[in-house]
Amino acid sequence: MCIIGKDKLKELIENYKCIYPYDYNLLDGDSYVLTVKDETTLHYLEHKNLISYEIVFTPPNYVAHLTAKSKYGRMGLSFLNAAKVHSGFIGRLALELVNLSNDRCPITIKRGDPFMHIEFITREGEPSPYMGEYQFQYLTDEEVQMYIPILKSVFPNYDELAKVWFKNKRLPP
Repeated sequence: MCIIGKDKLKELIENYKCIYPYDYNLLDGDSYVLTVKDETTLHYLEHKNLISYEIVFTPPNYVAHLTAKSKYGRMGLSFLNAAKVHSGFIGRLALELVNLSNDRCPITIKRGDPFMHIEFITREGEPSPYMGEYQFQYLTDEEVQMYIPILKSVFPNYDELAKVWFKNKRLPP
């Protein structure tokens, strides 16, 4: 396992839309800096989910790891969710936060603010795609349809997977 570098990450983004949309300026060394979809204010001890603006797709031979920008930790935001994005996951990420600031002041994160680093790590072995209930979370029907050809190209057993992925969705596989 290894973290992929900027050149390989750029290839993944261009070939598989693993970050969509993406801004070249947000490629940060060996990671991409995800931004915030909607402005959010957290009051002291308040817990909220913050949604990424970008869609994330983790191709079959990768997993992704998240780390918060230290700026927000210094303000007193604590990140509650796991820092892993499963292989095969597609959707916007829900980042679980709580405001634990020492001065007990509200913290506002604005739409488009750089917020979270995502690093892609190679994995070995047979693909084991994400099959959970959050597949395609916070995506429009059109965004899901944009990923269908990519999924068909990277998962030889797409038809079998689609039965599970679309079981409770409005869209046909």
